[in-house]
Amino acid sequence: MSKHTTVREDFDRYMIPMYSPASFIPVSGEGSSIYDQDGKHYIDFAGGIAVNALGHANRDLQQALVEQASKLWHTGNGYTNEPVLALAKQLVESTFADKVFFCNSGAEANEASLKLARKYALDHFGEGKNEIIAFNNAFHGRTLFTVSAGGQPKYSQDFSPLPGGIHHVPFNDLDAVKATISHKTCAIIVEPVQGEGGVIPADPAFLQGLRDLCDEHNALLIFDEVQTGIGRTGHLYAYMSYGVTPDVLSTAKALGGGFPIGGILTTDKYATALPIGSHGTTYGGNPLASAVAGKALSIINDDAFLQGVATRHDQFVSALTKINQDLDVFSDIRGSGLLIGCELKSEYAGQAKTISNLAAEEGLMALIAGPNVVRVAPALNISTDEIEQGMQRLHSALKRFLKR
Repeated sequence: MSKHTTVREDFDRYMIPMYSPASFIPVSGEGSSIYDQDGKHYIDFAGGIAVNALGHANRDLQQALVEQASKLWHTGNGYTNEPVLALAKQLVESTFADKVFFCNSGAEANEASLKLARKYALDHFGEGKNEIIAFNNAFHGRTLFTVSAGGQPKYSQDFSPLPGGIHHVPFNDLDAVKATISHKTCAIIVEPVQGEGGVIPADPAFLQGLRDLCDEHNALLIFDEVQTGIGRTGHLYAYMSYGVTPDVLSTAKALGGGFPIGGILTTDKYATALPIGSHGTTYGGNPLASAVAGKALSIINDDAFLQGVATRHDQFVSALTKINQDLDVFSDIRGSGLLIGCELKSEYAGQAKTISNLAAEEGLMALIAGPNVVRVAPALNISTDEIEQGMQRLHSALKRFLKR
């Protein structure tokens, strides 16, 4: 009989089976180290899927949360609060934006972005301008609208009829966009680095081309920076490294450092499309989430901190390259900042999940990005020692994989 009152089998007993979580249950952590119910130690290269930007149990975030929890938790959107206004000011002063809307997740942020684009087009150009261009293998969330915009039919095909007017074209293919865009297009939505689609960075000329096409056709350029935002690429937002400014930007994941929060950033010109009553959320911008996000943002949006992301990127790529020179399992190691994808050679296609499971047995938490890519998205402040330990464990897991 188990010594634990809660066990992994309880998931299968009580939870709707849309996930297949690991066989162990994490219970505590500090930095990029995690311990499970039995005290086993893991190095965390997953970062809660690029969420835990400052690692686990960060003391500054704890303090912000506890201080706010002793004052005010929730009021609803009939009232504003001090932490949300301070957070909005931070984001506006740090980005292209004039206005911000807060919600609870990346999917909600992308939903709001797409609704804003259609509403703006309706207000200014009439009913015929409502089409959206998105990209194959994109991922924008799980709501019906965002899963339709995502270019992965496996996530949407069982939920038809889907929202219409969405056209998918190949990523990094500007000619395909030119052949599709028209006076009916209200928006293009794009990830600067496709995350779930395999960790594939956009070409700078591609994003600049999208900017030019949107200007030419009076369409909004939406950057989905849910995964790339808040320091992940070594810049506060990835658009800053490309020198291409979107009209709307969605943000979530690392914004709260582990506490759920999302939002969109936009300019005064487009913010007018969502007046009173046009959109909303019960929990969005609540004092707890906003206080934690404000503290996380103040720590991450610092030149020295962001330079540390670039330094860690080099450490990761160097270590991964060394492992690959020994084992020859990856055909490509790519990414930006601390969002890195390792694509398996063709003879190992489809086995990224097997590798991540073996890594967990070795004491390493890693991600996949589709069936062929092992993905790492650790805390942005992960220590050198934790990187080295994690790489030793990945090396061991890959050696076991090859023996199988």
